[in-house]
Amino acid sequence: MTLKWDSIDDRAVATARVLAADAVEKVGNGHPGTAISLTPAAYLLYQRHMKFDPTDEHWLGRDRFVLSAGHSSLTQYVQLYLAGMDLELEDLKSLRTFKSKTPGHPEFKHTRGVEVTTGPLGTGIGAAVGFAMSARRSHGLYDPETPMGESVFDHNVYVIAGDGCMQEGVQSEAASLAGTQRLGNLTVIYDDNHISIEDDTNIAFNEDVLARYESYGWHVQRVDWLKDDGSYVEDIQALDHALNEAEKVTDRPSIIALRTIIGWPTPKKQNTGGIHGSKLGDEALRGLKEALGFDPEAMFAADEEAVNAVREATAKRAREAREQWDERFNAWREAQPERAAMLDRVLAGGLPDGWESALPVFEEGKALATRAASGQVLNAIKDVLPELWGGSADLAGSNNTYMDGYPSFLPEDRSSEKFPGNPFGRNLHFGVREFGMGAVMNGIAADHLTRVYGATFFVFSDFMRGAVRLASIMDLPVTYVWTHDSIGVGEDGPTHQPIEHLAACRAIPNLAVVRPADAAETAQAWKSILERQHPAALILSRQGLPNPARGDEAGLAAAEGLDRGAYVLSCDGDPDVILLASGSEVSIALDAAATLREEGRSVRVVSVPCMEWFDEQDEDYKESVLPNSVRARVSVEAGIAMPWHRWIGDAGRAVCIEHFGESADGARLFEEFGFTAEAVVSAAHESLDAAAK
Repeated sequence: MTLKWDSIDDRAVATARVLAADAVEKVGNGHPGTAISLTPAAYLLYQRHMKFDPTDEHWLGRDRFVLSAGHSSLTQYVQLYLAGMDLELEDLKSLRTFKSKTPGHPEFKHTRGVEVTTGPLGTGIGAAVGFAMSARRSHGLYDPETPMGESVFDHNVYVIAGDGCMQEGVQSEAASLAGTQRLGNLTVIYDDNHISIEDDTNIAFNEDVLARYESYGWHVQRVDWLKDDGSYVEDIQALDHALNEAEKVTDRPSIIALRTIIGWPTPKKQNTGGIHGSKLGDEALRGLKEALGFDPEAMFAADEEAVNAVREATAKRAREAREQWDERFNAWREAQPERAAMLDRVLAGGLPDGWESALPVFEEGKALATRAASGQVLNAIKDVLPELWGGSADLAGSNNTYMDGYPSFLPEDRSSEKFPGNPFGRNLHFGVREFGMGAVMNGIAADHLTRVYGATFFVFSDFMRGAVRLASIMDLPVTYVWTHDSIGVGEDGPTHQPIEHLAACRAIPNLAVVRPADAAETAQAWKSILERQHPAALILSRQGLPNPARGDEAGLAAAEGLDRGAYVLSCDGDPDVILLASGSEVSIALDAAATLREEGRSVRVVSVPCMEWFDEQDEDYKESVLPNSVRARVSVEAGIAMPWHRWIGDAGRAVCIEHFGESADGARLFEEFGFTAEAVVSAAHESLDAAAK
C-alpha cells in the first residue's frame, strides 16, 4: 500500500523542525540536531503507524513509544504538540525550565504521552524490551485462549535510538534478550547519523550494528537517506515500507538503520558535533528557516493551518481505533469477568482481599537463610497473586526466585530440561545481564499490567545501579531480590562480598532497602513491599539465620513491626543502652544484650530492617523507638558505618567493616572481623562511658 503524504504533512514536518530549533535557541541549551533531522521519521511513526489517543495516555490499546535517545527530547515533544496531546507552544517555549512540561529529558508521570523516563543512553531500549515482554505476559495472564496478535492486549512497541544508545552495553544486553525471546512486537528505528558530541563517531565506533543485531536474532533493514553520490533525500516512502515490513515480522524483533544527516537542512552546522548538543546560533537558525520557507526573523511561527489539520487527523484516527478496540475490549470483559476484575485491581494498584493469609509461618527455632525464606514466600503467594512474575540474572537457584509449577517465559523451543517454558510463562531468565535486567524491569513496571521482581547477588547491584536509579526517579513498583548480602558469602572472597553496598543503595532517593533479620521478617518484608507499590530492594543472606520465637513469653516483638522500618525487638524498660542492627547481625545484638543484662544493664534491641520506612514515621514513633535521652547506642551491621551515624549520635559506636573481605568460611570472617557478641558488648561499654561524660 502506497503511503499517502501531502503538503500538509510536509508543512507539519517543517513546522516541527523550526519549533525544535527555536525551543533550544530560546533556552540557550539543549540538543536540536537530531530533533531537526529525525522529525520526518518521528512524524511518520506518530501519524501513520502508532495507535494512540491524545485524550487518554493510559488507553490500554495504545502502542508504546520509547525515545531511547532521550537527549533529543524535542523529537517527542514536537510530535506530542502536533498530536494535541497536552503540549502547546508555550510548553515548547519553556523547554528545560523549572516546572515546565518539557524537561531536558522525557520524564514518566511528568509529561503526558511519555511512557518511561529516558536520558541515560541505551536504557530506553532496555525499557522497550520490558514493554514488549509485558505485552506478551499480559496477553497470557488476561486473555490466554486468544491467539497471539488477536487479543486486545496485543500492541506494538516502537523505539527511536541513536548512535550513543548503540554504544552502551545495556542496549546489547537487552537486545540479546529480545532476540532470544523473539519479541515480534518490538521495532527500533536506529538514527544512524555517525555524529556524537565528539563529532564523527568513527573515532570510537565503527562496527556493523545491523550485523550484530542480526546475530542476536533480529529482523534487520537499512534505509539510506544519504545516497552513494552524496545527495540527501528524505525517502519517506522507503521508511514507511520498512516499518510495514517490520510490523509483518511477528517472530523476531525488528531494527531499521536509518542513515540520516544530523541537523539537516541546517546550513554549515548539519553533520557536525556542534549541532548535537548546543543551540544553532543566529546565522544557522536563519539559514534553517530560510531553507524551510519560514520567516527568519520570527520565533515559534507555527503553521497553524497545518497543525490544526494534523490534530484533526490524529483525533479522527484515535476515535476510529478506539471504537474498534473498545468493542473488542467490552466483549472480552463480558466473557471474562474474573480476569477483568483482576485487571481492574492490578491497574488500581490493589491486592486481593485476604491475600496475606497465604504468607508462610516459619518454624520457630529453626535456622534458615533469608534467601531461602524469600523463596518459600514467593511459592506460598504465587497462586493468590497471579500478576506477580520475575526471575534472576542466571542465579535462580542461588537467589531462590523460581516459582515451582509454572513454566518459564520463553518461546517453547528455547525450553531446557530443567526449565520448560512457553510464550506466556511466569519465570523469567534474564541471563547474566544485570543492567539489562534492571532496564527491562523498568519497562515491565511502567506498563502497570503486572508486578515484577528480579534478582542477583547484592554485590552485582553495582552493575544495575543506573536502572535502579531510574526506577527510583519514576517511583516504579519494582522489587529487587539481592542475596548474598555480606562477608557471610564466605569463600567467594572480596569480589563477591558487599561492603559499601548497603550505604550506596540507601543513598538512592526513593528506594527502600529492606534487610530482614530472619524468616519471619522476610515474610513481612514481602508483605510490606507488595502493599507499598514503590521501588524496594530485599537484601537477603546466604547463610542460615536464627528464627527465634516471638511474643510476650519469648520476650521478642512480633515481626509485623518491620512495616515501620525499625521497631523495638527486645527491651527491659527504660534502657541504659540501645543496640541497633539489621539482617544477620540482629541475632548478634540479641546475644550481646543477654550478656549486658547479666552485667546489670538495661538493654533495648532495635531491629532496623529499613531506614527509609523508619524515616517516614512520625516523630512520636521515632522517639518511642529511639528516645533522645538515651545517648548510649551501638549499631551492628556487616557493612560500612556511614548510614548509621545519624542514628547513633556523638556518643554512639558502630560495629562495622570499613575494608574489603577475605576468602574464607563466612562464620570465620564474622569472627575475624569483629561481628561477635563480645565485640558488641565492648562497643556498648565504650558508648556508655562516652554518654556519661
